[in-house]
Amino acid sequence: MRKQLTLLFFIIFFSTNLFGQLNRDQYLKLESAFGEGSFFNGHLTGFMLYDLDSQRVLYEKNSHQRFIPASTTKLFTLFSSLIVLNDSTQTLRYITEGKTIKIWGSGDPSWKYKKFFQPNLRDFLAPYDSVVYSDANMMSPAFGYGWQWDDYYYNYSAERTSLPIYGNLVQVKKVGNAPTVFPASFQPDVFPTQRTIRELERDFHSNKFYYNPNNFRAREEFIPFITSPELFIKLASDATGKTWIYQSDSLPKIHQEWRGAPLYPILKEMMLESDNFLAEQLMLMVSDRIFQRLDTERAIEYMLKTYLYDLPDKPQWVDGSGLSRHDLNTPRTMVALFEKLYRMVPDQQLFELLPAGGKAGTLENSYKAEQPYIFAKTGTMSNNHSLVGLIKGKSGKYYCFAFMNSNYPWKASEVRREMEKVMVMLRDMI
Repeated sequence: MRKQLTLLFFIIFFSTNLFGQLNRDQYLKLESAFGEGSFFNGHLTGFMLYDLDSQRVLYEKNSHQRFIPASTTKLFTLFSSLIVLNDSTQTLRYITEGKTIKIWGSGDPSWKYKKFFQPNLRDFLAPYDSVVYSDANMMSPAFGYGWQWDDYYYNYSAERTSLPIYGNLVQVKKVGNAPTVFPASFQPDVFPTQRTIRELERDFHSNKFYYNPNNFRAREEFIPFITSPELFIKLASDATGKTWIYQSDSLPKIHQEWRGAPLYPILKEMMLESDNFLAEQLMLMVSDRIFQRLDTERAIEYMLKTYLYDLPDKPQWVDGSGLSRHDLNTPRTMVALFEKLYRMVPDQQLFELLPAGGKAGTLENSYKAEQPYIFAKTGTMSNNHSLVGLIKGKSGKYYCFAFMNSNYPWKASEVRREMEKVMVMLRDMI
């Protein structure tokens, strides 16, 4: 009998340590951090800590409640891209007729945007005298459902198109007391004004830009331009030295495909710098690969019905970037999604894709430590801030977590400081 009791004790003891359960003191510390009288009791906060080895929830607080996830939505886009797009972008679908090529864009964002590998369109189009371009396969509107209208002149709110060029952005630099813009074809539409503005500002309804020579700041920036087929074929013609013609024709069933750029650098930039434009274009490419049409809503519906049908709570997921306030997710769903990524992506690649506390991406200036212990995607918009990813405990073991905050009246920086206190405490106890 004594041997049986001893054996039972060892089974319980080693099982407890094996599965990494929190002890009573650790649990009470977390309860105190989130409970009555704490900073996080003053607004809606959700938290989940999950042991990836034992697949057990170690602690949760409001993990069933829905939050605006902001840019942590990009984890859904990352998952979809890895599942559907494989290793390269889908740039064009096309047919040829003698010396004419007819093309339909597939959402590739890399053409003359940042320092990505460039699809060699000049060589690709060299055999043809003219290029006929159609955007009839573009089903999604330029702006996502629930985007804020007054974000229109910020670089994080560039329009979505089937074949972007320059990231659908105008680059601005100060020369003397005036701005110089690129592409140069926009320069004639830059005008001085006596309005009390400090940046170059775009008119809401047109691609006219205004600055005050007395107040103009010396700062490089990017401003979205209003896209149109006419503007695109002008920019594309200038960039390729070919005559482009716009003709809204449907994509024929029999056509060819051209993949132009490696996918991984785009995924990395999206995740580390939280690039909304890349996220939106990636979801268009996902849709193109599945349906041969660019429809973000349909691509999301497909992913939710297939690869993401088993999430704990059905996401309200409406865009690729998380710009929309209609996006809603629970902490336990974010943890379940991250676990899918964790099981699918090799460790080294996953850590390269995630911002690292005090070291890389959107976490470069927060969660600082001698050795990074937070590897996670951030998400921030007015009154909402979330963090989803991995925490490395002092034991050297990694745990998955989701930390989501909504409806707070403070600056996001104050919320991040309080979150960091909790995560340091957590790091030191696990």
